[in-house]
Amino acid sequence: MRVIAAMSGGVDSAVAAARAVDAGHEVTGIHLALSRNPASYRTGSRGCCSIEDSSDARRAADVLGIPFYVWDLSDQFHDEVVVDFMSEYAAGRTPNPCLRCNEKIKFAAVLDKARALGFDGVVTGHYATVSTDSDGTAHLHRALDSAKDQSYVLGVLTQEQLRHSIFPLGGSVKADVRAEAAARGLAVAAKPDSHDICFIADGDTGGWLSDKLAEVNRGGEIVDDATGEVLGEHEGSWRFTVGQRKGLRLGRPAPDGKPRYVLDIEPVTGTVRVGGRQALAVHGLRAIRPIWCAGEPPSALSCTVQLRAHGEEHRAVVRPIEGGVEVDLLDPASGIAPGQAVVMYADTRVIGSATIAETRR
Repeated sequence: MRVIAAMSGGVDSAVAAARAVDAGHEVTGIHLALSRNPASYRTGSRGCCSIEDSSDARRAADVLGIPFYVWDLSDQFHDEVVVDFMSEYAAGRTPNPCLRCNEKIKFAAVLDKARALGFDGVVTGHYATVSTDSDGTAHLHRALDSAKDQSYVLGVLTQEQLRHSIFPLGGSVKADVRAEAAARGLAVAAKPDSHDICFIADGDTGGWLSDKLAEVNRGGEIVDDATGEVLGEHEGSWRFTVGQRKGLRLGRPAPDGKPRYVLDIEPVTGTVRVGGRQALAVHGLRAIRPIWCAGEPPSALSCTVQLRAHGEEHRAVVRPIEGGVEVDLLDPASGIAPGQAVVMYADTRVIGSATIAETRR
């Protein structure tokens, strides 16, 4: 097959591209330029799109002997990921920009462009696997390495996208991938894993949002959810997320001496409601914009759900409703915020995902 290998400049995508070459595919490496101003992006290993990453990806492609190009998707990334991130926080929700990037950029814009250019699919370094039924239906599964599993952030992929996605690392553990990179002479073998949000240069999400959203929400009150007492004030609701304990700066402890946590954020008034840890327990939720990876499920589904990246699984009953799903959690979850994704599993197989709109305590 003729395939595009999306090369971020890290060890995972470099080894994935190498394995695609070994498998006999005709591979072309591409690196995504996602910043309108590359000089504003971070350096080092904090994100997946730093200044030096393009050079690292190019060097890896040279070692593999494959063509290499840089695709400028900065406008789409800004409109679909960065603006969405700001809008969600302004509305009092907590988005996952990596999940949004997979949905709108890496497996939509990239795959669409690849297919238009005559390529058969896209290879990435994500830790997940795809199986295919005899009728051609593709199924997304968890990776062998549970510590690196990325099926949660890939739960936004449609059946059409899965049919053209290749994940060579799904059956590997990270230590073996690094050893293989070193044996292949890839300079990124020991490069640290990326983390944090790639478009926030210093990793200070609150400070970045304060600069972007200062005119949207100037501040508000921090209120005890049980008593209605005003405990303090804040400079912007985007500084908080449901389940947060640190940074409340209330100056006095709760009557029982236990920590307080953010329970709810009201973006219109700017009110942040806080309370004890027990009040964080969520027993159900409503989610919108469902994406079913391999066809819609029956009217009710017993499964497990994951509510944050690398979070634990919870037993649940899922009922499709108009425009979304209702989820009853048999195992209560804690600190779940609107804007996050609920990803549904049948054992290791991803059934689909949806965006959390409301939670029930």
